[in-house]
Amino acid sequence: MSEHYRMEIDRHFAWFEGKLPPRPAKFVAWLRKPSSRYARLPLAILLMFGGVFSFLPVLGLWMLPLGLLLFAQDVPVLQKPTARTLGWVERKWSERQRAKDVL
Repeated sequence: MSEHYRMEIDRHFAWFEGKLPPRPAKFVAWLRKPSSRYARLPLAILLMFGGVFSFLPVLGLWMLPLGLLLFAQDVPVLQKPTARTLGWVERKWSERQRAKDVL
């Protein structure tokens, strides 16, 4: 069952990478590799911390989901809630885009 959620998280990562320019996308792909674990965990914590303070000029709310994705990749207990939350966000995002296209 855990493998299902890991695949779902990978799908969200792929979507996110697709939205990035080539160089940042390549960096995110490198972060996803198992050998990058010791770089991934501190970066995930920093991103989540920065996402909480998104009201500051340099930081943004985008940092929180990316940090959660990175963190959930190494913490199996977080994979299910992260995958479900991101699925919900994706559905809401799609509904909003469809509603915007109708107008």
